[in-house]
Amino acid sequence: MPRIKRGVTTRAKHKRLLDQAKGYRGRRKNTIRIARQAVEKAGQYAYRDRKVKKRNFRALWIQRINAAVRAEGLTYSQFMHGVKLAGIELDRKVMADLAMNEEAAFKAIIAQAKDALPA
Repeated sequence: MPRIKRGVTTRAKHKRLLDQAKGYRGRRKNTIRIARQAVEKAGQYAYRDRKVKKRNFRALWIQRINAAVRAEGLTYSQFMHGVKLAGIELDRKVMADLAMNEEAAFKAIIAQAKDALPA
């Protein structure tokens, strides 16, 4: 049976790994073993932070809605309860955008939510 030489595939794997580690500092960018660890850790952070990014944006939208609603004399929780009772099916992302850019439209939503709340 002939001997199998794997230098080409190993070099290709190493090259791909070092390309992923481009821009890192010190030996993390040019030493295979250390670069592999750095790239793996970077992948773990990227995976985790894709989830964290969603949390952070939702928190930001809630803060923006809360700020706009408090100017009208409601709290965020009262407003969201009123929105549910009024049957308004806008998500927080859209409402936060309306609160920032379309004040008149958002005030109309606040008025609907206030009317839907029980006295």
